[in-house]
Amino acid sequence: MSTDPQADTAAAEDPATPEAEPSAAAEGSPDPGSDGTGAPPAADTAEPGTTGPAGAEDGGPGAEPPVSERGGVGESPAGPEAEDGPETAPAAADDSAGSETGVEADAGTDPEGTAEPAAGAQATPALSEAQAELAAQKIERERIARRKAEREAPVEAGAKLSGKAADLLAAVRAVESGAKPSAVYFDEAPTAPRKAPAAPPPPRPVAPAAVAAPAPSADTVEAVRAVLARGGAPEALAAPAAAALGEDAAGQLTENPWRLLSLPAVRPAQADGFARALLGPEAGPGDERRTTVLVGWLLAQAGLKGHTALEAPVLEKALAQYGVPDPAEALEQAVAEGSVLVFHEPLGPPVGGGAEDAEDVEQPVRLLVGLEGAAMAEESLADGLARLAAGTFDAPGDWERAAGSAPSPSAAELIRAVAGHGLVTHTGGEAARAEPVALAAAARELGLRVCVAAHAPGGGPDPVTVAGLLSGAEGPGRDADGQFALDLLVVLDAPQLDVETAAALVESVPDGARLVLSGDPGVLGSAGAGRVFADVLAARTCPQSVSRTPDPGPLGELVSGIGVGELNQVDAPGKEVVIVPVKDAGEAVHRAVQLVAESVPRAFGIPADQVQVITPGHGGSAGTRALNAALKERLNPGPGRFGGFDPGDRVVHVPSAGRALAARVVSADAEGLHLDRAGARVVVPKELVESQVRHGWAVTAHQAVGTRWPAVVVVLPGDAAQALSRDWVYTAFGRGERHLSVVHGVDQALPHAVAEVPAKPRTTRLTGLLTALATAGAQQPE
Repeated sequence: MSTDPQADTAAAEDPATPEAEPSAAAEGSPDPGSDGTGAPPAADTAEPGTTGPAGAEDGGPGAEPPVSERGGVGESPAGPEAEDGPETAPAAADDSAGSETGVEADAGTDPEGTAEPAAGAQATPALSEAQAELAAQKIERERIARRKAEREAPVEAGAKLSGKAADLLAAVRAVESGAKPSAVYFDEAPTAPRKAPAAPPPPRPVAPAAVAAPAPSADTVEAVRAVLARGGAPEALAAPAAAALGEDAAGQLTENPWRLLSLPAVRPAQADGFARALLGPEAGPGDERRTTVLVGWLLAQAGLKGHTALEAPVLEKALAQYGVPDPAEALEQAVAEGSVLVFHEPLGPPVGGGAEDAEDVEQPVRLLVGLEGAAMAEESLADGLARLAAGTFDAPGDWERAAGSAPSPSAAELIRAVAGHGLVTHTGGEAARAEPVALAAAARELGLRVCVAAHAPGGGPDPVTVAGLLSGAEGPGRDADGQFALDLLVVLDAPQLDVETAAALVESVPDGARLVLSGDPGVLGSAGAGRVFADVLAARTCPQSVSRTPDPGPLGELVSGIGVGELNQVDAPGKEVVIVPVKDAGEAVHRAVQLVAESVPRAFGIPADQVQVITPGHGGSAGTRALNAALKERLNPGPGRFGGFDPGDRVVHVPSAGRALAARVVSADAEGLHLDRAGARVVVPKELVESQVRHGWAVTAHQAVGTRWPAVVVVLPGDAAQALSRDWVYTAFGRGERHLSVVHGVDQALPHAVAEVPAKPRTTRLTGLLTALATAGAQQPE
């Protein structure tokens, strides 16, 4: 490594309050408001920890209890977060202080990750591209639901349960016997993989038109406004509440005021105050209406952190932190009402008893609780993957000849694996991306219909992204059965697949086709719930091809070391890696601008618009907002007359959750902001500009994943130390192709993060589902 000798020393400035990396979902979406809160302005009138909509006071069930933001054993991934000041109330903003997997995502984002419009605003049509993607996924989810309805009835495990598992099972049986009012189910016993039943083909939206969600009627909004007024809540929340709860929104809120938590901007403390104003003393912390809604809300917040389910003890701990007097009873009530689902997942082999006394054998289980949507997606995904993995193929000599002419031994190994199997995983670094590309070329030579889809535009040899493939805007389209018209689908950047996207993708792969999931397991995970690629690898139910192709040069050596927890000193004679030490955030911004505008272009001949700045968060004195403001002033100064943007500005367009697309501003008119996105013209309606577009000279690592640039400047100010982890550093440092500059102000926090701060765990069920399906399939007679 070397130090840039041409970088000037900046005047010292006091760093801002430390602000850490936001959640992946929050990173993927621009902050809707200039204040960075991401919440509807009206919601600011009632902040957590101070006074709720109807005067909730500090302490008691309405208070937001502080809790650690780290997930894992002993801490709640979905637990309540510490109270924030006015800037981050009523919900965490994308630049709020917290870890990458903080409890809350941006309060201004809906469950799909798109930004929430200002409170009281009328619903507006989304971009055609985003709407097409969501519509296509909705079609696939409907097909998933049809398949699930056709499955066999649940089969209870023969194992005996005890403790909490037995209690919840008893609650479920009480429901089934009619003692309780509604039903719930345990996860079904796995069955052997089978072919998907025929389903009506969904249309391919070649040129989709924007379809806005139906706006609630004026009468509905007025009725909700009256209820909100009685409870002391901001009346500007009427339109969002009516849209979220439907035509009977006023009746639902009157009957259960805690349903106000359906709005992303509302916190439990505010909902408690609203309920007390409507119900009086009846609105206690143990009210069944409150606890049932709170269970679902906590699981939804956990989903924003990447979990598809939570262990029952973790969920009970989170409920206790919100003042629920009997968390176990509250969870049992939510299960009985069917608002959540409960699953028991085997943990290891049965214990106790002997071969002659099978009745005394007890199966250890992990009790998981989840929402129906995530459960259905995860089970459908497991079924689809098992269906593909069960496919076997005769490998003719043509495949072997293709492997013999492969460009590398690892590529040959991948080709041989795909020749005889329907599902194959492939892992490796950036250099290994050439191997699935070689596979695709070989398959095309053999006459197969092939598609290579990447996470971001330009990430693969085909101009196809996963989002574009699902929407029908890109790729081969669908056949008469509504499935992809292809024989081999190669998915690059597989770690970026969340369960819903992966389920829709796998469901669309036809029987007899092959699927290859390829990616680098060391990078940051998906913006949505799940850890699909890691779970498939852990299940080991399909062939795994591990690349032996190392990433070349000093950059490759540095990043490879980070992947195994070592921050090594590398020899960089061509200044491929440069460390620029700084003392504070102000100096970090100064050095970053100098590197982008002067040093890198002069030393390497790389234009400034091909140099990307990456930093841990959006806020703070050296976050993306501060860096983008300084870089715009230097590289494209202007008054920002188009909603803060000028022609020539580098921007990031976020049409949907987890999709940060690089673009450049062309112009603006009454229609909206005109962008040039890799040669394609895109118009962002003016009412969506604030929520979907932000400057893009500096981005976060989550926004950068899946894309590489000739040169990258990673800015690590002192207040970013708590946001660093091994997967974050690995992702950020690996985005540079020829050069990496590290503006280093975190001292020993960097080697500490690489060596001792692994990726946050996510609670999921996919590995267990895949393993159980494989075991059941193996036990079935031929």
